[in-house]
Amino acid sequence: MSETTQQQKFIIQKIYTKDISFESPNSPGIFTAEFQPQLEVNMNVESSALEEGIFHVVLRVTATTKVEEHTAFLCEVEQAGIFTLEGFNEEELGYLLGAQCPNALFPYAREAISDLVTRGGFPQLLLEPVNFDAMYQGHLQSQAEQTQ
Repeated sequence: MSETTQQQKFIIQKIYTKDISFESPNSPGIFTAEFQPQLEVNMNVESSALEEGIFHVVLRVTATTKVEEHTAFLCEVEQAGIFTLEGFNEEELGYLLGAQCPNALFPYAREAISDLVTRGGFPQLLLEPVNFDAMYQGHLQSQAEQTQ
């Protein structure tokens, strides 16, 4: 190994909750309705460089549950992290920021959503595991299609 080859580093410096929101616009009436919920979950990942080799990644998870046409609750969590990523090429860096960092953040976001929903008086909500690798590959594919 030559001296110019940089050692690869993937270090989690900090994981924190950037923003959190819970709304139950139709309570208390929603609690007297038969609870046949329809859940919709949306996710978004944003990343930015803070300085050389240090990146900020935000995983935004929005869970909306409706009973018929009425919103039972809307819960949004922005789980963020600061990561040291050194010694990776651009392609590897994109993959780490788009798949591996959100993978590290997701369990924290899932726990926060579960806690908020339960505190809001609703049955526990445990989000299914997410395949961030597949989401990242889909993102790359849609970008490639847009440039064609």
